[in-house]
Amino acid sequence: MIKRFIVPFILLVLVVLLAGGIIWFNFFRDKMIAGFFANMPANVLTVSAKKIEPATWTPGVEAIGTVGASMGVDLTMETSGVVKEILFKANDKVENGQLLVRLDDAVEQADLIAAKTKATLDQQALGRAQALRKTGVGTEAALDTANANAETSIAQVTKAQAQADLKLLKAPFGGVTGIPKIELGQYVAPGNAIVTLQDMETMRVDFTVPEQQLEKLKVGQPVTFGPTSEDMPFKGVVTGIDPKIDPSSRLVSVRARIDNPEGRLSPGQFVQVRVELPKEDNVITVPQTALTTSLYGDYVYTVVPAKPKEGEAKPAEAKPAEGAKPADGAAAPAAQKPAEGPQLTANQVFVKVGRRFGGVAEIVEGVKAGDEVVTAGQNRLSNGALVKIDNTVDPSKPAEQKASAQ
Repeated sequence: MIKRFIVPFILLVLVVLLAGGIIWFNFFRDKMIAGFFANMPANVLTVSAKKIEPATWTPGVEAIGTVGASMGVDLTMETSGVVKEILFKANDKVENGQLLVRLDDAVEQADLIAAKTKATLDQQALGRAQALRKTGVGTEAALDTANANAETSIAQVTKAQAQADLKLLKAPFGGVTGIPKIELGQYVAPGNAIVTLQDMETMRVDFTVPEQQLEKLKVGQPVTFGPTSEDMPFKGVVTGIDPKIDPSSRLVSVRARIDNPEGRLSPGQFVQVRVELPKEDNVITVPQTALTTSLYGDYVYTVVPAKPKEGEAKPAEAKPAEGAKPADGAAAPAAQKPAEGPQLTANQVFVKVGRRFGGVAEIVEGVKAGDEVVTAGQNRLSNGALVKIDNTVDPSKPAEQKASAQ
């Protein structure tokens, strides 16, 4: 009977020992892993940071506009004819009244010569009639007839001159010519486009703003223009505001003037427009590179001193015993290495963002003046991560310099 229970008992003991060994091994493994991670040095991430300071904010009304010349026209001929001379080239700067195109005007010039000749004869006849009248030989009727004929001849000369001038195309104002749309010997009819003429020195920009912002605008306000909202090198002023709101779009038309001495702007060009409003002081702003957007909202990382862990004590500094002096001939103790500053951690803070412009964002709620925010490197951060500040490369500086220059 005893032998019958010996084998099961031995198997039971082996099973218990095996289970105990597995449990002990798992406990030992977990303890060693926890000890390894507890003693592993923390990874310190390098970031750029900036201390928040109250700034001066220049609010504005932003829109999209189209550039046009202050004076621009497509020149045409008022009469038909064959092109005899083209006296300009593309992109020529011409003066007011400069001759650009001459049509064949041989007939008109002949009529003008005939009219001038007849006017000369009529003037001579008028002179003789006046002389005869003074001597009492001529009659009053003859003098009146000679006077009427002379005035008629002068009118005919003026008419012939006007007919001849219709064959000439002159610049109505100074500007830059476009590409000629005619060729020598070509027949042109009235209304055919000859060339475009644009005054490039002073430009205008037409844009629209929502009716809710109409009360913020007034004539004379400064305006900035540029190809993008980040690059607005051109300056101007508001010159006109349409008093009527478009009932279909609820937009208001606005026009601004801009000087273009270097000719960098062209009529028809698209530009970003920003009407500058009165400046505001003590506005909390951060570079837009510091903002991170998530499903839960916008947030930034602030840099704060790391909190010491529970039970962690600061290392005591070695001090010489009181009254102890270095022995004769003994070297002086080496200077102690200065202690490093406190460890820094990243603290995630959700913020409420207001207006944005020029790479800078207004912070309405979440951070305050004096807080130090991370401006670069936050894509690797998590809440509580150890950080080290290195502002050698900070992408937010160009944006801040441009925003402060506005």
